[in-house]
Amino acid sequence: MKTNTIHKLALILSVLNFCGNFSVSTAQESQNQSLNLFLGEPGFITQTLWEDRGGTSLLTAKNGDVIAFQGRNEMIRVSKDGGVTWDPERSMQIGFGNGNAILDETNGDLLFMRPASDSTVVIGRSKDHGATWSKEDGTLSPDKFGLSVHSVGSMQAGITLMFGEYKGRLLMPGRIYGPVNSNDVEWRPFHYSTAMYSDDQGKTWHTSDPFPVFGTGEAALAEISDGSVMYNSREHMSLGNRYIAWSHNGGHTWLNPYMSTELYDGARGSSYGCMGGMLRLPVEGHDILIYSNLDTEAGRMPGEIGGSTTKERENISVWASFDGGKTWPLKRLVFKGPSAYSNLGVGRAGTASEGKIYLLYEGGPEGRNSAVQIAIFNLSWMLDGKTINEFIANN
Repeated sequence: MKTNTIHKLALILSVLNFCGNFSVSTAQESQNQSLNLFLGEPGFITQTLWEDRGGTSLLTAKNGDVIAFQGRNEMIRVSKDGGVTWDPERSMQIGFGNGNAILDETNGDLLFMRPASDSTVVIGRSKDHGATWSKEDGTLSPDKFGLSVHSVGSMQAGITLMFGEYKGRLLMPGRIYGPVNSNDVEWRPFHYSTAMYSDDQGKTWHTSDPFPVFGTGEAALAEISDGSVMYNSREHMSLGNRYIAWSHNGGHTWLNPYMSTELYDGARGSSYGCMGGMLRLPVEGHDILIYSNLDTEAGRMPGEIGGSTTKERENISVWASFDGGKTWPLKRLVFKGPSAYSNLGVGRAGTASEGKIYLLYEGGPEGRNSAVQIAIFNLSWMLDGKTINEFIANN
């Protein structure tokens, strides 16, 4: 038997063993899962999905299929068994890439989209859990500065709001490249994070008020069970960690910005951050957030304002908050080595994916841009021998 075949069989056995730690509950309309489903025996496996960079979105469809998007083009890979095996890559055949994905929890539609102009967006839509896709156009209105979203690529997947007054709203993180729509270094101080939202299932989109820190971009959103939305943004202008702001009106306005004392933004020691992922686990009664980024002291300052320094990207890691993002007491290394952009996904109740956390990240032994990896784990693995009660007793 060939060596690579042996390695593949060993990988499948390890995944099956990991997945065997989970019992699938009765299918539900709600995505909510018992906290216990994310616990049990610790489980962790990793696989390579692409021998290239660009894995920038990951979603779990309503039927439990896990879909990884190589967002720089229109290629996807799908797992129908919670991550045990992955179908060969295939094209969505929508004619564009460099977008971001979002699942409409109201009707189950999957959308892959990007801004096409100051007033339009182009959308790939699937009504059959990602099996087939069609292309359509939507409208986009500007923010209070008269600017619309320029990019939604290289960000955590969008979300459907599930609580409060704006339940059902689609909300996608975005970026505005300043008044001249340029990513040249001289214009990066004028970039700012933003969001786009839709209340009609993706036909019409509005640009939110600006994220209140300039020099930002590449972001993630998570809704807390009280209906507030946490905005977590990369920033390239100052030495430090991620910037956070909050919305209390469904993602239209972002308030009270601050730099996190706990969440790193790329390699420490550099003002040039890195794309990271963030999501809320769908656990009723708890606001457990997961965040992903690099954990290294190897950063260095660029030679000019807004300049790029990326050689020291390494040590992709995950953090957990058990109080809706106020504190982040838990962190664990996923891969000790070259790594870069990352984003997160989570399994769905009543399917083979339930109880699992998915980390899609660039990196591997051959270099930070050499491949796209998928790591699958549960909360017990993150706890690393600690008990969950140590973290949720007061929350």
